[in-house]
Amino acid sequence: MKQLAIGLLLLLSSCSTTTVYLVRHAEKVDESDSTDLSIAGKARAVALADTLVNKHVDLILTTPYRRTRQTAEPLAQRLNLPIEAYPAAPIDAGVSRINRVRNKTLLVVGHSNTVLELARGLGVTPTLTKINGTDFDNLLRVRIRRTPFRRSVQLRESTYGQSTQ
Repeated sequence: MKQLAIGLLLLLSSCSTTTVYLVRHAEKVDESDSTDLSIAGKARAVALADTLVNKHVDLILTTPYRRTRQTAEPLAQRLNLPIEAYPAAPIDAGVSRINRVRNKTLLVVGHSNTVLELARGLGVTPTLTKINGTDFDNLLRVRIRRTPFRRSVQLRESTYGQSTQ
C-alpha cells in the first residue's frame, strides 16, 4: 500500500500546467537596436501590466534589448519580480528556456520576428502569419499541460492596450 501511495504521489508530481504570455515589445522611438520605448510604447507597457497584473505571473523573460525590458518593467515593478534575459536567437534557445519552466505563469517579451516562432516552437500555430512593423498589441497565451502520458498545448490569441490595427 505504501508503494502504491508513493507511486501515485510521483505520478501526480509529474503533472504540470505552464502558462506563457507572449508579446512583442512595445512601440519604440526609432529603428535602432538600442532605442527606448516611445511615449506610446510606455503607455502600452503600462497597459500590459494592467492586463496581466492579476494573472499570477511568476517569471518574466525578455531578450537582452532595452525595449523588451522596458516593456516588462511596469509589470515587474507591480509584482516585485526580477526580469530575466533569454537569448533572442536562436529561437530554439528561447523555446528551451521556456520549456524548462513547470507549474508557473510567464511573461515572455520578444520581437516581431521571434514571438510567432516561439509560439510555434512551443507547439501551437497562431492565426497570425506575420507581425508587421506597426503591430504591437498582440497577446498570445500558450497553456502547456504535461502529464506522464501526454503533453497538450492550447493557444488563445487576443490584444491589449490601444489597437494598432
